[in-house]
Amino acid sequence: MIVRKFPISHLDQLTLLGHNDANLRQIEREIPVRIVLRDGMLTVSGEEEDVKPAASALNELVLLAERGKAIEEADVATALGQVRRNDDSDDHNGNGHGRARLVEAYEGAPGYNFDRKSVRARTPTQAVYLKALEQHDVVFGIGPAGTGKTYLAVAAAVAALRSKKVDRIILVRPAVEAGESLGFLPGDMQEKVDPYLRPMYDALADLMSYDKMRRFLEMGVIEIAPLAFMRGRTLHNAFIILDEAQNTTVRQMKMFLTRMGTDSRAVITGDLTQIDLKSADQSGLVRIQSILGHVPGIEFIYFHPEDVVRHRLVREIIHAFDAYHAKSEAKSEEGVGESLDPQAQSVAPPQTSAEAAAQMGAPESSGTPDDSGGPVA
Repeated sequence: MIVRKFPISHLDQLTLLGHNDANLRQIEREIPVRIVLRDGMLTVSGEEEDVKPAASALNELVLLAERGKAIEEADVATALGQVRRNDDSDDHNGNGHGRARLVEAYEGAPGYNFDRKSVRARTPTQAVYLKALEQHDVVFGIGPAGTGKTYLAVAAAVAALRSKKVDRIILVRPAVEAGESLGFLPGDMQEKVDPYLRPMYDALADLMSYDKMRRFLEMGVIEIAPLAFMRGRTLHNAFIILDEAQNTTVRQMKMFLTRMGTDSRAVITGDLTQIDLKSADQSGLVRIQSILGHVPGIEFIYFHPEDVVRHRLVREIIHAFDAYHAKSEAKSEEGVGESLDPQAQSVAPPQTSAEAAAQMGAPESSGTPDDSGGPVA
């Protein structure tokens, strides 16, 4: 057993440790070590192969706390995820930003103050994403649900509108049903498509007063529309967001991206594990990674389960489904598309029947006769 110590008497303990030392308990749940706070000193004890990653993660969190950031559950998950990855990798976060420390990811990340709330990056990948939204005209945010891809894009759009960098905001979604047929919907065209666009309204309502949002919608300063309505338009001085882009085809993706006029920006967000098209291979978000991945001025930001900022169990659910899809031979049929994220490529290949049987503690099916002369089931 070995011991590592970290002096933290110079820090606000609540900022680093969380309520009831929740951040320490989170590390202990993930790694079999014991962490004790006594007299302003954190002591990490356990086997060497366990203490090393736990101490590395804790060191990253101490550096963040020294910069004044309150450590959240997502920060702990990100630090743990980073130390688990291959130390020989040149890209620890899958976003082409090398092996920068967590504290460096937050440096220079913009924050926004709105009528109803303030918006700041809550994970290092969110910080990288916000910086990309400021620096690039076309940004793709790809990753699982709950990572803030759309919400942060809407926040950046409202901030750009407020500072007069753009004249209007266009929020776009494909009207694709999530694996079920809703049948006939009553009402006019707007009333029929509104249910598909409701998440966009929710994001706006969280950032500005209802009266201001309604006035902007009536004036056309903010427009929320289905993707099918975009063909033939040219959008100048606009901040354009395409949400749920995994449900577009390559043709639709091309149509959307070529709507950009002068002084416009485009943000495309989507989750490659929740494709509702008949075939995941048809997804424009899957294909566009290889089509535009080499084009200067276009940035791809990949989010991971540790970037989830919803309920803690959402992160665990995503991890469980990732493990299931890694073993499944029918990923495409289950709405899971291929990702060019360097981290995604490190997922273990599907198990063989022998490996699966060994893992489950069941006898491997060999087809050899049993004592009764019949095949083993």
